[in-house]
Amino acid sequence: MRVVEVTAYGGPEVLRSARRPEPDPADAPGRVRVRLKAAAVNQADLKIRSGRFAAALGALAPPFVLGYDFAGTLVDPAPGLDAGSRVAGFVPWVAEGSGVGTYAETILVDPAWLAPVPDEVDFTAAASLPLSAVTAAQALDLLELPEGSTLLVTGASGVVGRFAVQLAARAGHRVIALGDADDMHELRLLGAHGVVGRGSPEEVITGVLGFAPERVDGVFDAALIAEPLLPAVKDGGVFVSASPERVPVAERDVRVEVVEGRPDAARLKELLELLGAGALATRVADVIPLEQAAEAHRRAEAGHRPGRIVLMI
Repeated sequence: MRVVEVTAYGGPEVLRSARRPEPDPADAPGRVRVRLKAAAVNQADLKIRSGRFAAALGALAPPFVLGYDFAGTLVDPAPGLDAGSRVAGFVPWVAEGSGVGTYAETILVDPAWLAPVPDEVDFTAAASLPLSAVTAAQALDLLELPEGSTLLVTGASGVVGRFAVQLAARAGHRVIALGDADDMHELRLLGAHGVVGRGSPEEVITGVLGFAPERVDGVFDAALIAEPLLPAVKDGGVFVSASPERVPVAERDVRVEVVEGRPDAARLKELLELLGAGALATRVADVIPLEQAAEAHRRAEAGHRPGRIVLMI
């Protein structure tokens, strides 16, 4: 089968097409095969490829296959799913130490990672959803805010932040979104009560306090701004970071958490159903063939178009 491997740490040019044997379920009891139709390019892929996370990979070293998100067709039956079912999910390949992600034609997965894809959702849109939307939902779980709370979401123009704005608004929160100036109108349509443009920490805090004079109950920091945002949080509030890379030191009884983004098939099923019903929006920036994964990484790093880049397989 075709895969795209990271042959060494470096720029996009280290991504190379290769051939590997088709995975065999007999080698991994309890796993099932999925024939992929699409795989998303995540920011984590770019960081891993560059070597930025080399220490966190432990014994894993190139060559390995990147990729978390996928959508495709189930080859083997799984609990509650027939062979031929349209499915999506994400593979925690780093945590598992497998070295095999989703930049491949066929993968072996735990059935507990899989959610059915509604007929109304195409594979490209489905592949853009799993890791980012589930992470956003799990961040809201960690916040544990009662309905009607005021929540600041940073990185609201990004994929994870955009989902967080929508899900927080659906949960009945008063959402303040920190995003790009060009996205202000759209973020309001997605449910944000107020939108603050990017700027210095002081400018951001001033903008937030313009919508929440008594400060916010919680922050979901998808942009990894960390400490400079703490003055916007009430005493005893909650701060959830999207990555252990940037976590503020707690003060004034502010509870600080990091969301990990764990596979959750039940939650993903709900999110895909919302997407199919038109109650959740995703944004795909480009669709690029698998063998052009290096070009996909170049475009993702350039960041010239908002949304998720998806590899077509």
